[in-house]
Amino acid sequence: MLKDTPKHQGLRNQLVSLLEQKGITDKNVLEAIRKIPRHLFLNSSFEDFAYQDKAFPIGAGQTISQPYTVAFQSELLQVKKHDKILEIGTGSGYQTAVLCAMGAKVYSIERQNELYRTTSLLLPKLGILPKHLTFGDGYKGLPNFAPFDGIIVTAGAPFIPQPLMAQLKIGGRLIIPVGENVQIMTMLIRKNETQFEKHEFGDFRFVPLLEDKN
Repeated sequence: MLKDTPKHQGLRNQLVSLLEQKGITDKNVLEAIRKIPRHLFLNSSFEDFAYQDKAFPIGAGQTISQPYTVAFQSELLQVKKHDKILEIGTGSGYQTAVLCAMGAKVYSIERQNELYRTTSLLLPKLGILPKHLTFGDGYKGLPNFAPFDGIIVTAGAPFIPQPLMAQLKIGGRLIIPVGENVQIMTMLIRKNETQFEKHEFGDFRFVPLLEDKN
């Protein structure tokens, strides 16, 4: 049963306070995290831990990112209502749900068929409706729906895929963890057709961004 109780809400309020202590200031991000029932995106055996600031396994060798990472990446995106956001790595759908709660039109790709099937059934049950959910290779992006106001990659990439840069609007932001074992959170802002401004935000750990579909 998909239950969200006052107890869960209380735990979410505590989580939001923790994220504020850790430096998250975007009210839009914090409200989305306050609203989305993270415990429903986890295996029920983890339910009691769902509102700790930790990553958990979700199947197919993947994880649900820790709430701080979700909040940090979402804040860097600077989502405005109705922004078209491309998400690489749907995973459990939790980040997707947070972006939808922030008012984004979310286009999301997942390469693990098992996760894609589970998540595409779960989100509608929770009343969360991304614009487009697809099973495919994140390295290629979604050229048919480009350009995007923002692109968020939720797995560590050894390099920044060219197709993703090409699918970003001028003025748009690409948020991607880059590196092999430890990743550096990287933001590219597209200045014009050929130029990107690069910012780096320290070390994070992600599961690897894999090519092709599984």
